[in-house]
Amino acid sequence: MMSEFEDRLVDSNSDNAERLAELALRPKSLGEFVGQERVSKQLDLLLKAARNRNSPADHVLLSGPPGLGKTTLAMIIAEEMGAPIRITSGPAIQHAGDLASILSSLTEGEILFLDEIHRMSRPAEELLYLAMEDFRVDVIVGKGAGATSIPLDLPHFTLIGATTRAGLLPSPLRDRFGFTAQLDFYENNEIATIVERSAKLMDVEISKDAVIELGSRSRGTPRVANRLLRRVRDYAQVHGDGKVNLNEAQAALEMYEVDRIGLDRLDINVLDALVNRFNGGPVGISTLAMAIGEESETIESLAEPFLVRMGFISRTPRGRIATPAGFEHLGRKAPIGNPNLAGLFDTPALDA
Repeated sequence: MMSEFEDRLVDSNSDNAERLAELALRPKSLGEFVGQERVSKQLDLLLKAARNRNSPADHVLLSGPPGLGKTTLAMIIAEEMGAPIRITSGPAIQHAGDLASILSSLTEGEILFLDEIHRMSRPAEELLYLAMEDFRVDVIVGKGAGATSIPLDLPHFTLIGATTRAGLLPSPLRDRFGFTAQLDFYENNEIATIVERSAKLMDVEISKDAVIELGSRSRGTPRVANRLLRRVRDYAQVHGDGKVNLNEAQAALEMYEVDRIGLDRLDINVLDALVNRFNGGPVGISTLAMAIGEESETIESLAEPFLVRMGFISRTPRGRIATPAGFEHLGRKAPIGNPNLAGLFDTPALDA
């Protein structure tokens, strides 16, 4: 069943159409890249050293939630190294032969960007170990007892892997990356800088207070910020003169049901059910899902991560609970001495 929240304005994932819209807004160099200062400095050193040696850069693993700039950084690395980039994804490589075909067609110094690397098949992963370390693959010719292995040398290439779930990568694969970068959520001022830059590229006139407003509702995620900017621009063009001021930004975001800190209708529905229907919980995820007419997976993947990050809900052995901050966000005080919370961490939940 398709959820009505599959296409949320504050969802940090993207589809092909959105990637095309983002392409024109992406920075082309580390100097233009806003935020992630620690990662940028480390990458800058790595790339300068590789250029000084006149050799391909070490393999790089980019880890972090969606929408923080992993694909952008991969393209910047290719630009900084003056190298072509080949883009594919883990789900597209389900057989070792698929990967062998890609690797054997690479040129010297080329960059292979492998998005969602944690979703690659196990046989392909094992082939990748050898390719990353020794720059060769063993091609199996024939079947059964007559099968033979023929080693095939590969050009020196740089693999850039991107993952939202680094813990799912096997240790032998993680260990073969020369550099691992963990991307963090952006501060509001960094998001505001990104909004200003994107507005300039989109030829949108936007006031400073509207920029700050968008930054505060973007969940620390550039992709969400750029998406909100496009919708606010549309609103200003239809209901005004095309210039975005604070009132128009607030009106547009209210129409799209994105509140002052970036919660949308799905987030509010989950929090409201916990606070007002279950008195703060604890409640199992399947019960919570039934209460708001949604799938458990929708809540776990789309709403829960941000609500937990904001400190509005907690996951406990007996189920989800609303925190005092969650009550406060809905204008309520958390009940004192809630009997439902007694012995909360002593009993495992049946459907937590």
